[in-house]
Amino acid sequence: MSFTVRTQPSGHSFSIETDETVLDAALRQGQTFPFGCRSGVCGACKGRIVSGNIHYPDEDDIPALAQINPKTGEAILCKAVAHSDLVIEVNNIPELAQIKSQRYPVKVKQINRLSDDVMQLFLQLPPDNSLNFLAGQYIDIILNDGSHRSFSLANTPKNDGLLELHIRHIKGGRFTDSVFNDLQKNDILRIEAPLGSFFLREKSDKPLILVAGGTGFAPIKSIIQHLIDADSSRAIHLYWGARDVVGLYQNELAQTWVAQGKIQYTPVLSEQEDAWGGTKGWVHQQVLNDYPDLSPYAVYICGAPAMVKAAKQDFCAHGLPESDFFADAYEFNLK
Repeated sequence: MSFTVRTQPSGHSFSIETDETVLDAALRQGQTFPFGCRSGVCGACKGRIVSGNIHYPDEDDIPALAQINPKTGEAILCKAVAHSDLVIEVNNIPELAQIKSQRYPVKVKQINRLSDDVMQLFLQLPPDNSLNFLAGQYIDIILNDGSHRSFSLANTPKNDGLLELHIRHIKGGRFTDSVFNDLQKNDILRIEAPLGSFFLREKSDKPLILVAGGTGFAPIKSIIQHLIDADSSRAIHLYWGARDVVGLYQNELAQTWVAQGKIQYTPVLSEQEDAWGGTKGWVHQQVLNDYPDLSPYAVYICGAPAMVKAAKQDFCAHGLPESDFFADAYEFNLK
């Protein structure tokens, strides 16, 4: 059995099976819905149910439900399953219309240890293949059992034949354990790419505040380098938060951008280090200290869900339009 979903304001329609989510059905049929983690954490896929009925098969495991108001019809579309025909209000993203996700075999070209718990992985696409993506998007590694692991692209769209990932070692994480202990040069992996609606909106000329937590630096790096390559005139202020100085695993690169006059840069450590003479505390709070009025800016933030949630609430309370807040919340999968 299937139902029909109509979208507002685009007027598009698509079918949905009773065992698939609204987002999965939309993406399967070429709809350009916003989405991020696809696991109910980030809330990027939020829409509004105008008419019809939905349910959440795993309602107790959807953190993003705390960010919405179901009484007004708001829904997390990556977890919502249809119980009837639906009319939904959701903003299609025109930039994604030309971005088609595909599956590729990739070869491990290079593995570099950036810190004790962060590995830089370079993956080579098959000959004569390139990846058409937008700066900030991510890929999925497809494991042998069909499960997926998501990692942001740290390279720019200009360098689309060699994909760069920053992978943090999560103890007990099946895939990250293999990266740190078993993965070898020339090994073959399978990926699905590109994915996600976290990407640089290039039509805007607003000054940028870019916030990275830990390996959330990867997509921020892609965005910054893409802007530099394009000789953009947009002002850029990078904030990079980490527990300790080792967590700023490409600090020299950020300092190089500063020396070239391309960005402002504020690294922030959450743990006290006597030798650290820089900023200490929570990275999103430092943004507010420097920019008490965020109304003129666009903010891109990538990191842990708790950081992203706190930043959205506090930044919007300080004048940032919700339409200028773009986020990618990292969720770690141990299974």
